[in-house]
Amino acid sequence: MDRSTQNSGTTAVRDAHRFDVASLEAWMGREVEGFAGPLTVEQFKGGQSNPTYKLHTPARDYVLRRKPPGKLLPGAHAVDREYRVISALAGQDFPVAQALGLCLDESVIGTAFYVMEMVEGRIFWDGAFPEVSLVERAAYFDAMNAAIAHLHRIDPEAAGLGDYGKAGNYFERQIGRWSRQYLDDKEAGRVAAMDRLVEWLPANIPPAADETRVIHGDFRCDNMIFHPTLPKVIAVLDWELSTLGNPLADFAYHLMMYRMPRGLTAGLAGLNLAELNIPSEADYVAAYCRRTGRAGIPNLDFYIAFNMFRLAAILHGIKGRMVRGTAASAHADKMVSGLEPLADLAWHQAELAGAA
Repeated sequence: MDRSTQNSGTTAVRDAHRFDVASLEAWMGREVEGFAGPLTVEQFKGGQSNPTYKLHTPARDYVLRRKPPGKLLPGAHAVDREYRVISALAGQDFPVAQALGLCLDESVIGTAFYVMEMVEGRIFWDGAFPEVSLVERAAYFDAMNAAIAHLHRIDPEAAGLGDYGKAGNYFERQIGRWSRQYLDDKEAGRVAAMDRLVEWLPANIPPAADETRVIHGDFRCDNMIFHPTLPKVIAVLDWELSTLGNPLADFAYHLMMYRMPRGLTAGLAGLNLAELNIPSEADYVAAYCRRTGRAGIPNLDFYIAFNMFRLAAILHGIKGRMVRGTAASAHADKMVSGLEPLADLAWHQAELAGAA
């Protein structure tokens, strides 16, 4: 089963994620302008971390994202931060869904949640965009490139997000955070390559001028909604990992698609990019640099090694939630099966950056 089939569309709400629909309907009647029931609820197949629901009414549809029920790691699943960042970025003309209401009262549906508009468009789960014509494919890559460059040009202070995270020492802090989460989640077990990365990464952070921008943290094609017919990003989704940080780290995460194999999050490695009318990694980097006024990106291999480690730590967390019975996706086991191959690939990137 491919990632599109696994993650596209909705299904009945899974037993572990059910809640009192009447209670939600009453809250929306009080808090969401223009809301009118009756309300029916389905669950999106995707959404590994924060369960995500489609709310249907006779007049319009909405989307709800909530903290998952059960035992959670400290600081994870901060839906209030997601709500804040999409509200702020909307004011900067960045493509996000309109935020409609935030509820921190856990008595309503059992956990904190927020509601946003339902944006109608296309989500592409395969990074090679096989659904798009050969002639148009490069334009879709350019649209993604333009969107992440737009994000990284936004001044956090001007957007009202100057205190959205800490400035400076981004890699040191992030490596520490994900190392702790990996080491603390003992129920998920240990991975040899992860143990090596936990030791190597903090000792090899490249010297570079600190830059601080709003970063998405999970910028991939399947976290974007494209216009129904045009190569244009109309909403960027899933802001749970967003913070203030180094934009080059954020871009390198996005760029990982070029080094990820097909069997691991539908990457592009091994494909004939020219034949598919997909820009090369070098050309994609150059386009981002033009848009953000850079001469280039030194230490790119380190940035990618860091991001693969970080993604492997996220998969490790999903494995832990699966063990504890709180994983949001029915296909969590499929994702977790990629943990060790991804950790090994991360170590290979570290070797390209000089690890021995």
